[in-house]
Amino acid sequence: MLKIKSLVKRYGAGDPVLKDLNLEIEGDQVVSVIGSSGAGKSTLLRCINRLVEPTSGTISLNGTDFTALGKRDLRIARRRVGMVFQSFNLIDRLTVMENVQSGRLGYISTWAALTRRYPKEDIRRAFELMERVGIAHYADKRADELSGGERQRVGVIRALMQQPEILLADEPTASLDPKTSEQIMMLLRDLANELKLPVIINIHNVHEAREFSDRIVGMRYGRIIFDDLPEALSEEAMHDIYAGIPHADRQVEGEAA
Repeated sequence: MLKIKSLVKRYGAGDPVLKDLNLEIEGDQVVSVIGSSGAGKSTLLRCINRLVEPTSGTISLNGTDFTALGKRDLRIARRRVGMVFQSFNLIDRLTVMENVQSGRLGYISTWAALTRRYPKEDIRRAFELMERVGIAHYADKRADELSGGERQRVGVIRALMQQPEILLADEPTASLDPKTSEQIMMLLRDLANELKLPVIINIHNVHEAREFSDRIVGMRYGRIIFDDLPEALSEEAMHDIYAGIPHADRQVEGEAA
């Protein structure tokens, strides 16, 4: 279970980006976080694995308080949190297999990583996962030769190679066309069910959030103002979350914060 209590994040002397935020997630839920630009969606995800340092509050995963960990313990604990990025974060000159195996860097020696001497069990697991998402035939292909959807599938498998206890996806479909976006969202939902893995998705597309999520969290000005089933996301709730932003703009906007 993920437990976030009284989370605050402030950059410099300005107003907090996250304001006394509380959230609990358990089981294999797919939770989509929606909100306008600057609502704090990306900051929330990045605080969970401390890519961004919280100002105050606690974040615990299955009993481990991530906010209390020192550098060494945090480095080890981060293996338990998989992350999928909007920009894929692949190394273009490396093959698909090499990018996927980078998800095991927290488990193998530096020498094994530098010499590409991956454990046989890791290679077997990588092929299983790549076969599951339909990219096993690209194992020896360079990452920069893939389409956007294929690159994001590599990113998903790399995160799963960590054997995480939770998966975070920060705008995973924002760089993709509508059809591929739906395929990636469906993949994340299906993998959550198959692996019994909670997934938190920061997403700008409300239609996809409704269709592929078990739960929707709506944020505005650093606070959670909606937390319920997708079918409970009424027009009134949408107006509160987006503060009058036109419907068309909600489908395409990104987020810097």
